[in-house]
Amino acid sequence: MLWYILKLIVLLPMIGLLAWGALKLAKKMQDKAGVGAGTKSVQIIETTMLSPTLKLAVIEFHGREILVSVSRQGLTRLAEAPARARVEGMNP
Repeated sequence: MLWYILKLIVLLPMIGLLAWGALKLAKKMQDKAGVGAGTKSVQIIETTMLSPTLKLAVIEFHGREILVSVSRQGLTRLAEAPARARVEGMNP
């Protein structure tokens, strides 16, 4: 019983420190990769599920709206058009 309590006292803080370190490392890697910094040049405007394995998505990229199909095999560009003006603050 004493051996169990001793292991618990030693291992529980180690597990907590390991989790804390992993979170700090993930944040540092995100900052280094530039995730969430500045304005994004690619935005997903709208998505629609056609089936459990197939989805349509409208992506805005450099003033163009691109319609793509998304499946397990990858992305396929279907159409492209100039971007429409959107009202800020509205989510589709």
